[in-house]
Amino acid sequence: MKLDVKLLLGASAIALMSLGTTASAQDCPRGDLDERFCDVDGDLVADIPTDPADLIDPDTLIFAYTPVEDPAVYKTAWADFLEHLSAKTGKEVVFFPVQSNAAQIEAMRSGRLHVAGFNTGSNPLAVNCAGFRPFALMAATDGSFGYEMEIITYPGSGIEKVEDIKGKQMAFTSPTSNSGFKAPSAILRAEYGMVAEVDFEPVFSGKHDNSILGVANKDYPAAAIANSVLHRMTEREVVSPDQIVSIYTSQTFPTTGYGTAHNLTPELQEKIRDAFINFEWEGTSLEEEFSKSNEGQFLPMNYKEFWAVIRQIDAANDVSYACE
Repeated sequence: MKLDVKLLLGASAIALMSLGTTASAQDCPRGDLDERFCDVDGDLVADIPTDPADLIDPDTLIFAYTPVEDPAVYKTAWADFLEHLSAKTGKEVVFFPVQSNAAQIEAMRSGRLHVAGFNTGSNPLAVNCAGFRPFALMAATDGSFGYEMEIITYPGSGIEKVEDIKGKQMAFTSPTSNSGFKAPSAILRAEYGMVAEVDFEPVFSGKHDNSILGVANKDYPAAAIANSVLHRMTEREVVSPDQIVSIYTSQTFPTTGYGTAHNLTPELQEKIRDAFINFEWEGTSLEEEFSKSNEGQFLPMNYKEFWAVIRQIDAANDVSYACE
């Protein structure tokens, strides 16, 4: 049977319209979380509701991967894992391609998204505004993980060092992206005294692959990108190494965080977590794609510890976690 994703998403939203006010009526610790959520245990993520009436156990799970590159590539890449997730949970699982970080956050906030991978910069917003509960990230088989933000240009651009961007155009991805906007903005200001719209012209490409292709094709003189995306694109020969010159590499940041909506039943959340942590990568479509950036397992993690540096960058940029 072919599932109509739009109908499923609409039904989920209608079913959850009444669930958004319970926590806000409670007097509970919540930190930066939206008033709909509680954080009694202090782990900085929304608690699972204690009232059974506030829990959901949908027949179909909607999964969305962060909108980084071509959705068609990633629908294929995730196919084997989503089949595994379906077997572990006994649910139909649908891959839902999202077009922006904001749309992905809103989909979970409104109850239209159950399982997701939110990119590094979107994680705090998803946690605080949408009730996202991250529990894993991708790592190499030796347990190492993370990526770096790089500022790139093309050969012959006239940009040989970061200071040379002054007076020129620089591409970012989106305001919610860590490596595509927030980290480079903080670094440019703190280390080089350079501010967007004062020292250079900022433009937004929408996605990391757009920024990388824009530099490779000489549409942008410089761009801030996640080098994990660049590695996968060079492995697929979408761009060649001789088209790109890196002039800055940051410290290592955590990668995309995977987790669930806070109001899935505890039993279902545990099944989903188990499906991620115990997934056998060897020979799968997931390994075929993500081994290009040296990833080969899902590593358990916690938001409070792993995303501390990202929250620090947000604070330096005066980022608000208030839901809009």
